[in-house]
Amino acid sequence: MADPSEIQSLRQEALHAIGAAADAGALEALRIEWIGRKGGRITALMKTIPTLPEADRAAFGQAVNELKAAVTERLDARKAALDTTPPRGPGVDVTMPGRRPQMGRAHPITRATRELCEIFGRLGFEVVEGPEVEDEWHNFVGLNIPPEHPARDPLDTFFLKDNLVLRTQTSTVQIRIMENRKPPIRIIAPGRVYRPGTVDAGHASMFHQLEGLWVEEGVTFADLKGVLAMFARAFYGPEVQTRLQPSYFPFTEPSAEIYVSCLLCGGAGCTVCKRSGWVEIGGCGMVDPNVFQAVGYDPEKVTGLAFGMGIDRLTMLKYGINHIRLLFENDLRFLRQF
Repeated sequence: MADPSEIQSLRQEALHAIGAAADAGALEALRIEWIGRKGGRITALMKTIPTLPEADRAAFGQAVNELKAAVTERLDARKAALDTTPPRGPGVDVTMPGRRPQMGRAHPITRATRELCEIFGRLGFEVVEGPEVEDEWHNFVGLNIPPEHPARDPLDTFFLKDNLVLRTQTSTVQIRIMENRKPPIRIIAPGRVYRPGTVDAGHASMFHQLEGLWVEEGVTFADLKGVLAMFARAFYGPEVQTRLQPSYFPFTEPSAEIYVSCLLCGGAGCTVCKRSGWVEIGGCGMVDPNVFQAVGYDPEKVTGLAFGMGIDRLTMLKYGINHIRLLFENDLRFLRQF
C-alpha cells in the first residue's frame, strides 16, 4: 500500500462517496468507514506505517495525512450542506425598529395619593407618615376616645398583643406630630388603616385614609370649609359640589361628615352613593380641646381643624370605579386602564 497511486485512488473513491451522501445518516456511516477510530480505512492505513521500510515511512505518512485532511474537509462541507435545521427562535431583522418594552403602571390608589399630596402641598400642608401598628394611647386615648366607645370594641378594631392594635385611622399620626412639635402645624398623613367589617361596594377591611391637621392661632371652621372646597375642585373639577353634614367624632367639636356629589351617577343614584346622589368621603371638624390637653397644647391659645378622607373612595369617584374590590384583585385587565 506504499504506492502513492493507490492512495490517490482511495482519495477519489472517498470524496466521490461523500459527495453522493443523501442524508446525515449516510454521511455518518461514511465518516465511520473512512476515519473512524476503530476500523476506519484511513485509520488502518496509518497503523501500517511502522511496518514499512524506514525509507518509505515519511512519504507514505505524509500522503495518508493529506488523505485524511481531504476526507475530513469534505465530510464537514457535506454536513453543512445537508444541515437544514431551522435556526432556534425567530430571526432578528436589525433594520426594524425596536419593540417598546412593556412597562408597569402606578396603581390607581398610588396615582390618587400622589395627586392628593400635590394638591394639599399647594395649600401649604406637609406630608408625614406614622406606624400602622399602634398602641392604644395614640389610637384611642390621645384622640379622646373613651373606653366605652364602640370604636374600641373588638368587632371594630384588630387588637394585637401587649395593648397594640392595627391603627383604625390615620388620626394617630396627628397625635404623634403634636407630641413632638409646637404650633403652627399644617400636615397631611396618607396611609393604610384596618377595621373589621363586611366588605361591600364601598367598604373593605383594609383601606387607605388621608388625615389632615392644621393647628395655629385663629384657625376657624370657615378655614376648614375653604380647604375642603378647594381640594374637591382641584381633585374632581370645578363642577363638583360639596356639603358638610353635622356629625360626631370624639376628637373634634363641632364635627361634620364630608360629602361630594356622586360623579359616577351624576346624582341619579347608584350602589356607591347608596341611591342618594352623594358620597361620604370622610369626616372633619375643629380639634377637641381634650386632644390639645393630651399633647400638652393650651386650647385657650390655639385652635385647629382636622379632616380624614378615604383615599379608596376618592379614587373610585375620580376614575369611575363602581366596586372597591376591583382595586385589590390585581387584575391586569383592570389596572391597564389607568
